[in-house]
Amino acid sequence: MTHPTPLKFLMPGWFALVMGYSGWSLAWHRAAPFFGEAAEAVSALLGVMAALLLAVLLFASVLRAWRYPEALIEDLKHPVRHAFVAAAPVGAMLVATVGIALMGVSPLWETLWWVGSVAQLVATWWVLGRWLAPMAAPAPGSTPALMWPSITPVLFIPVVGNVVAPLAGVSLGHEVWSVMQLAIGVFFWPVVMALLVARRVGHSPLPDRILPSWFISLAPPSVIGLALMQYDVGLIWVQAVWGVGAFVLAWLVPLFQRIVAQPFAVPFWALSFPIAAFTSLTLRLAEAMTGQAGGALMQGLAVALLAVTSVLLLWLSLSTVRGLRNGSLLAPEIHPTP
Repeated sequence: MTHPTPLKFLMPGWFALVMGYSGWSLAWHRAAPFFGEAAEAVSALLGVMAALLLAVLLFASVLRAWRYPEALIEDLKHPVRHAFVAAAPVGAMLVATVGIALMGVSPLWETLWWVGSVAQLVATWWVLGRWLAPMAAPAPGSTPALMWPSITPVLFIPVVGNVVAPLAGVSLGHEVWSVMQLAIGVFFWPVVMALLVARRVGHSPLPDRILPSWFISLAPPSVIGLALMQYDVGLIWVQAVWGVGAFVLAWLVPLFQRIVAQPFAVPFWALSFPIAAFTSLTLRLAEAMTGQAGGALMQGLAVALLAVTSVLLLWLSLSTVRGLRNGSLLAPEIHPTP
């Protein structure tokens, strides 16, 4: 049954759709050396979808903030949902990256990139500021409040998402700004990863309903590898980062069965961009390694990953349409995260 006020429940996590479609578009763009104009046509179609989703979600989010400001405040205070605020600026930078890849540099894409880049830095500053904020004194005889509920892989979006900047920033001529923003993400990548492992080992596992967010940990090595190729630092470093991403993906694959056993929800889109980004990196390496040892194997892996990415994104898209039609999405959270 459709909820009477669906706009109220349009949390910032919906911008993961923009990230997913942008990553999917970039993956097909990287496949052009292997599939020719057909790949470019698919990339263009998906890029248009990503841009439309960004525009619609931005308008709807502004409307939601005006009509239901208390819902936005609740999201900003939520231990998990607050980190999704960075999905919008990351999505903006990715749409700019798609635009440049397909149409070349233009003032439109540069403006969109700058807005996303600066907003991403602000989101990083705000999220990390919560770590240093004073905590309320516990009541006599009670246990002091802990931050563990907020330590989830979603933190990779605001804290490590800065690594997306060079994907378009270098083409726009902002190499220095981009590499500084890249360094912020690279610095905090192991910090967030260590916190996640510490939570899992010493505190508690993630609730099953946000298990898909574990796949976000695949995004940092994938995007960092793509960024390194923008700076032409040497193929060996890109291959090293790709190896980390390949291991992370193999580490996470066993979770998929537990994930799909859950009712479909927006967090499922956490699978989309990381896998698409790793596919893009594999396609870039396959092209760069043509004629070298292991080049044919990398090309086979790249094509297989592109197929997996496409099937995954189609499934997520159809499931989302179905969820919007039957009212299971844009509805109150049944089991709020503690």
